[in-house]
Amino acid sequence: MDSHDTHSDDEKASPAAPPAGASPRDITGTVPECGDAPRGAVGAPAAYRLYRRRFVGVVGIVLLNAVAAMPNPWYGPIANNVSSDFGFTLDQVNWLGNVLNLVFLPSSIVVPFVCKRFNIRITCYIATSILVLSAWIRYAGVARSLNRQSAYALMMVGQVLAGVAQPAFQVIGPLYSERWFDLKSRTTMTMLMSIANPIGSGLAQLISPLSGSPRSSILVLAVICTAVIPCALLVGNAPPTPPTYAASQPSPPFTSLVRAVLGREPTDRPTYMSLRERLDLAILTLNFGVLVGAVTSFAILTNQDLAPYGYSSDTSGFMGATLLLAGLVCALVTAPLFDRVLTHHLARTCHALCPALGALWLSLVWAVKENNTGGLFAIMALIGAGSVTLLPVALELAVEVTRNADGSAAVLWFAGNLMSITCVLSEGALRAGPDAHPPLNMRRALIFQGALVCGAVVTIAGLRGRQARREMDERVLREGVEMQVVEHDWEQGKGGSGSGEPKE
Repeated sequence: MDSHDTHSDDEKASPAAPPAGASPRDITGTVPECGDAPRGAVGAPAAYRLYRRRFVGVVGIVLLNAVAAMPNPWYGPIANNVSSDFGFTLDQVNWLGNVLNLVFLPSSIVVPFVCKRFNIRITCYIATSILVLSAWIRYAGVARSLNRQSAYALMMVGQVLAGVAQPAFQVIGPLYSERWFDLKSRTTMTMLMSIANPIGSGLAQLISPLSGSPRSSILVLAVICTAVIPCALLVGNAPPTPPTYAASQPSPPFTSLVRAVLGREPTDRPTYMSLRERLDLAILTLNFGVLVGAVTSFAILTNQDLAPYGYSSDTSGFMGATLLLAGLVCALVTAPLFDRVLTHHLARTCHALCPALGALWLSLVWAVKENNTGGLFAIMALIGAGSVTLLPVALELAVEVTRNADGSAAVLWFAGNLMSITCVLSEGALRAGPDAHPPLNMRRALIFQGALVCGAVVTIAGLRGRQARREMDERVLREGVEMQVVEHDWEQGKGGSGSGEPKE
């Protein structure tokens, strides 16, 4: 539903002087209408408003994001089967996932420009069309009449197009949350939209090995991608009346974030970043990138990590799914707490969880061994719980630091996919030879992965993470409430005494 849709009577903007007992969302404050004034300016009164249809858009983005995430790890649990069925090498199979991360890098930077040029809804239309096209080009590569090179080329083209589509649904999540939701639900909605990506990855690892042969598995993926086409129609651009002060302001362009990071943004602009904020963004980008890279590379290489020790492709898929789906439960529990209880403690959450994740990733060096299924499932669940919980926290904290929702999301996801490429290539190169014990084991790759994560999470101690956007929203809302109390008292005094003076 677009921004021109009408809204029901109970959703209309409240009058200038609300009745006693009106909720904060119904109170008019001195805030500018959408786009009428620069950030920090005070304009004509405008009511903050929430619309029930905002949840429909969240459902659409969640489903699109989940399905767009599936092509990346789809080949991971069935890598050995794909290799034997199509005659590809394991490195070639790895590149079917790795190329998606590579294409993601420039695509994620383009998404903010597309959103600025068009809007959120049109961006979803474009990305969904590309996603469906990629699915059927990929499936065309399974034809038995094709030789090995032609089949690989078609699958690669399909993965490249999937890499173009995927970042759209990840980058617009924080922007949609900012435009449609208030302070009490913004983090929760960012959580739902952001964890859809790892949920999709988890489902892909679960469905992929259960779909029969590799050819049947790729057909199942094409059908799933096609089935989500209607979800793009559920996503709206912006509500007629914004829910917060931040939502009432025009979205800053990505170029303003670049200038701010380089220290060239004018100090009188709200997108200006102090040296401390730039340092915080660098720390967030490093940790987000490394942790996302570790999870993604493990999803792609799960079968190769575990198969040398006797674990089947089904078990590998279940472990990858455990990592990503266990985090769903924790994220659903913790996100409302961040909105209503731990509202000013996002940075402290990072301080607590990042070192724990470093220790867990390092523990895989000793945990990946024969007959340790229970221990591996436990570690996967703990890694998933911490990583998925941190995902929306980092995205929201980056917006707080930069005051640029889609730009900061693009930077973080760029870093995540860059590190995914780095990890997959490095770990593939560290695979042991056929004469090792066990043959083709990935022990050196696990050591590299654990050391990389531990080295990155040490820097989280330097994160301050001041939530500047939330502070501004709370201040404007507080001033609006105080103003309305004064106006209401004035009207009571005027009506009661006829003197035009407020009552004592």
